[in-house]
Amino acid sequence: MTRILGRQGADWWRGAVIYQIYPRSFMDANGDGIGDLEGVIERLDYIASLNVDAIWLSPFFTSPMKDFGYDISDYRGVDPMFGSLEDFDRLVEAAHARGLRVTIDQVLSHTSDQHPWFAESRASRDNPRADWYVWADPRPDGAPPTNWQSIFGGSAWQWDTRRCQYYLHNFLVEQPDLNFRNPEVVEAILGEVRFWLERGVDGFRLDAVNFCTHGEIRDNPPREELVEGFIGVRPDNPYGFQQHLYDKTQPENLAFLERLRALLDEYPGTTSVGEVGDDDSLGVMAEYTRGGNRLHMAYSFDLLGERHDPEFLHATLTGMEARIADGWPCWALGNHDVTRLATRWGAEGGQARLRLYLAFLLTQRGSVCLYQGEELGLTEAELRFDQLVDPAGITFWPAYKGRDGCRTPQPWVADARHGGFSSATPWLPVPEAHLGLAVDQQERDPDSLLNACRALLAFRRQQPALVRGDIRYHPVREGVLCLERRHPASDPGSRLLVALNFTGEARILPAPGAAEALPGAPALVNGHWAEGRVTLPPHGIAIARCPDEEDATWDV
Repeated sequence: MTRILGRQGADWWRGAVIYQIYPRSFMDANGDGIGDLEGVIERLDYIASLNVDAIWLSPFFTSPMKDFGYDISDYRGVDPMFGSLEDFDRLVEAAHARGLRVTIDQVLSHTSDQHPWFAESRASRDNPRADWYVWADPRPDGAPPTNWQSIFGGSAWQWDTRRCQYYLHNFLVEQPDLNFRNPEVVEAILGEVRFWLERGVDGFRLDAVNFCTHGEIRDNPPREELVEGFIGVRPDNPYGFQQHLYDKTQPENLAFLERLRALLDEYPGTTSVGEVGDDDSLGVMAEYTRGGNRLHMAYSFDLLGERHDPEFLHATLTGMEARIADGWPCWALGNHDVTRLATRWGAEGGQARLRLYLAFLLTQRGSVCLYQGEELGLTEAELRFDQLVDPAGITFWPAYKGRDGCRTPQPWVADARHGGFSSATPWLPVPEAHLGLAVDQQERDPDSLLNACRALLAFRRQQPALVRGDIRYHPVREGVLCLERRHPASDPGSRLLVALNFTGEARILPAPGAAEALPGAPALVNGHWAEGRVTLPPHGIAIARCPDEEDATWDV
């Protein structure tokens, strides 16, 4: 299948906006209450209308669905609940026809315990795949080999009576970890990736990519202070009580990433974005993307927590810039694993705040992942315990309610049954509060968040400085985050100035006297530049062009 390169060429991913689709919850075309690939095809025109560059499909592979597709039993199969391989091929073709690239999840660090590889590996200690997973003998007293903890609770080691050994599972017990220290495993995994490259996919989102290799089989030391970050690092979960020195993020993983990048380079126009969960996630992001021979991009959970004051954002972003060199970040404010942005950052019912957060995301250096429903301002769904299906939520209830609240179905039609998502009862309920935010309601309202999102994305496409330019941050002042973007090749001698007001009060700050508002900026860019000042309404946004030689008085 022919890939599209377009005006950006093989480096289309630099500065791209990737729309994440959680297929189970996007659109149900066959009326069984579960979203499917045909439903995605039906809504491709909507996705294209957002002015995004690509889609990212969360797992649709054959799976027992213990972790809703992140436990894969056949890397090359489409689970029947989502459709068929032929449906996937049609989706790729239809997306490409609309100028959309297609990236898919790849879960490389572990499989389902129902995968044929694991069935063979656990059968004995001397079969051809005996060493394809991480096996270890018990301690002398029969206890697990180390104190490593699973993200989903309890020991990361599971006793197996066939081999009389423990196997490693960093996630669910049904998700055994592959042994990437075995060259045969690496070759097999690369073969699974090649299968999808041959089918025309444009890239991969790599789940938990820093978990692919384990270190020495020894205890992790305790953590002196629990700092929430990656999923699982919470006071209610023992996973957060350790420094994860030996169970993930090992130096040997870099060699695998280089093998993976070499494979992708055989298919011009393809890309990769790795999910990094680590105590030093920014450092790992930088290490995984520097040099041009590892991942194209990486993202972490640093902007997926609750803290969002401008001082924290400034420190996070400047910290990344100081370390990443020629690497390339990917930023997201939401995904299928964390509380919805509108709720997590306190913007429920606050359109101005949601517009500000969107402008913040889309003015940073790097690429962007936009999770389905963020363009609508969906809030976290409040579910009862009996409605939960996420194993993490069921295990840690009520301290942690799991991920179901951000995975409820996309509302398409306000007055339709189940919000137009399905003609049958959905796998998760459609919250009543989401119906008023449905696509059909917002498309009719020129001032809606959906239309503001479309306008800002269209505007951003026309600004090379925002898509691929360099970035410089100025000190935060009075709750306003100030930065500038520069792309000398497309706009020599000038730069873009961005001011983002994270407070609920108007702000007036000094600004370069020659700064001029950009023509054609969308209505949500509501700040005013005049006479050496920028005036920002509460949660206001200002973008201007300024000559390079003009003194950047924001530093005063």
